[in-house]
Amino acid sequence: MKILTLGAAGFIGSHLTWRLLQEGHTVTAVDLASDKVAEFLGHPNLTFVQQDIRGPEWDLDRLTREADLVIDLIAYANPGLYLRIPLEVFRLNFTENLKIAESCVRHGKRLIQFSTCEVYGRTAASLKNAHLADPEDPIHATFSEDTSEYILGPVSKHRWIYSCAKQLLERVLHAYGLEQGFNYTVVRPFNFIGPKIDFLPQDDKDGIPRVFSFFMEALFNGTPMKLVGGGVNRRCYTYIDDAIECTYRIVLNPGGVCDRQIVNVGSPYNEISIRQMAETMREIYATKFRDAAVPLPAIISVPGEEFYGEGYDDSDRRIPDIAKARRLLGWEPVWSVRDTIEATMRYHVAEHLERLAAGAGS
Repeated sequence: MKILTLGAAGFIGSHLTWRLLQEGHTVTAVDLASDKVAEFLGHPNLTFVQQDIRGPEWDLDRLTREADLVIDLIAYANPGLYLRIPLEVFRLNFTENLKIAESCVRHGKRLIQFSTCEVYGRTAASLKNAHLADPEDPIHATFSEDTSEYILGPVSKHRWIYSCAKQLLERVLHAYGLEQGFNYTVVRPFNFIGPKIDFLPQDDKDGIPRVFSFFMEALFNGTPMKLVGGGVNRRCYTYIDDAIECTYRIVLNPGGVCDRQIVNVGSPYNEISIRQMAETMREIYATKFRDAAVPLPAIISVPGEEFYGEGYDDSDRRIPDIAKARRLLGWEPVWSVRDTIEATMRYHVAEHLERLAAGAGS
């Protein structure tokens, strides 16, 4: 296939681009920077377009028209930015992504749209007056694509603008499917981690990094591993190899099974609290990667408003129901949470050591 991939050089996009090339597809990859795909820029089946999609000068319609399939991964997916620049988060995640979807509608092209598990919001157990018999029962935190209700915070908790923008985009795609037969598949990722995730912070221009990257930097520098609200919130971490395998099956779409479907992609077995994540990373680092000259960091608790800023709120727990991915695609994640964390750490430790060596040699 000829595939147009937008956001192709981000964390998920770089892994997906490589898989598509390995499988023999021709890829036109669009992104702001090429760092994470630099190693395969010379591939004969890859055309890289360095472009900000918000610019007026690029020819989206031509690229869409020439493709057999469009994959849209473009997003601001960083909680620090949801609080600092909420309008720009909305514009990119909804307005600019809608332009891509409408180009696909005009030219009759199938779209794979990456969304977020954040559309589900919080669990019923997080509500003050829920009165659940067993608030810890995973059933209250297990989210299904077509039946789960959405619980978000009030407007003053503007951290939810990302979730709302993605949810609204999903609803518009659904409406195009109903009224015009538009063919799309929505992917809802559940906390993918692996090599090339995020960035290790150099300054604050890109916001506060996500949990893994922040903890990794703390381990390198011996600075505190800060747990927002005590780190009681829980997540199900999914290794990028599992995620890309499922995504590639969605690309192939055997028999059209993913037409106009929303698909959770995640590992329900890998639930871990943020505190447990910090403790596990510190223990793995101490036993396998530690630089004895750097002390192991303390694990401390901080208020959300202090760490992120005013308007902070968060999902307490989210477990993916992956029955649809199993049924339609025969997919099952295989990476355990500990192996997922260790493999991701191993990559970033090697990258860190390379940076230190380069700095010492300059």
